[in-house]
Amino acid sequence: MFYVGLDIHWKTTTICILDENGRRVKRKTIHSNWKRVLEYCRQIDGPFAVVYEASCGYGYLYDQLSKMASRVVVAHPGQLRLIFRSKRKNDRVDAEKLAKLLYLDEVPPVYVPSVDVRQWRALITHRQTLIAKRVRCKNGLRALLRGQGIVAPKGLWSRRGIAWLEALCLNGEWLGIQRDTLLAELEMFDAQIDRVTAALDRLGASHPGVALLRTIPGVGPRTAEAVVAYVADPSRFARNRQAGSYFGLVPRQDASAGSNRLGHITKEGPSVVRKLVVEASWQLIRRCSRTKQRFERLAQGKKERRKIALVAVAHHLVRCMTSMLRTGEVWRDAA
Repeated sequence: MFYVGLDIHWKTTTICILDENGRRVKRKTIHSNWKRVLEYCRQIDGPFAVVYEASCGYGYLYDQLSKMASRVVVAHPGQLRLIFRSKRKNDRVDAEKLAKLLYLDEVPPVYVPSVDVRQWRALITHRQTLIAKRVRCKNGLRALLRGQGIVAPKGLWSRRGIAWLEALCLNGEWLGIQRDTLLAELEMFDAQIDRVTAALDRLGASHPGVALLRTIPGVGPRTAEAVVAYVADPSRFARNRQAGSYFGLVPRQDASAGSNRLGHITKEGPSVVRKLVVEASWQLIRRCSRTKQRFERLAQGKKERRKIALVAVAHHLVRCMTSMLRTGEVWRDAA
């Protein structure tokens, strides 16, 4: 059995191979794309296990390497830095460190979902990116109006509001060009978001977990599908509270002896899910009396603690969602 460590970049990849005794037998740098790297790995004479850090395209490499390697491990970059904290760092050293960790079976792995789930996640993230672009476009139009001292009417983004913008007389040809191009972008982003949303609705309709999470008051299709896609397999969490850590909703901790300092939340994991869950938590607070009581108890009637209480509710909501996906039980207000 060979142990292969890959320090992968798009145009340069360093490969380190260890034998069954942990001794280095080969180290090579390939100045080419991933196709050459996969061809090289395919020529390894004997069974081998391979490890590399998670980065953009890690799913594609996992699928391809799984066809030829007896074991493929995708390492968590953040946890690797905690294990190997060295002042000497380059691609050759990193590849060998990865191979040694694989040999010792000490690689901190990341969960690699199926191809369908990865594409589902990518579509969810793509929709959020389009929404952010549309928001920037709307902000540009509002800034244009404010720069001319024009007060926008209510419902600016309705059909009547858009027609008002199109017919508005601005002071100068260049401002009209700016207005027209921003309106064209807004129309384009609306159409693209509608198309992506329709595709997500079709995907969500085929997954029972989405319908299950929508039994929670205030949880809509976008929040439900995001949680289902990123949890993927709830059994990978030994305890439901680990889902809160995965989504970055737990506080940073610095504990030593009798001292225990808690800071801001870690914000690890997918930010798109964290944002949607926090938004859904506001709705849950309004619609569920038990959750409202939890929020008010944590806020202690202080304005500065409302955000802390909201994040705590979001953490609780994520744990409840994971439990529901694990057991198949619908939401109960008294739970």
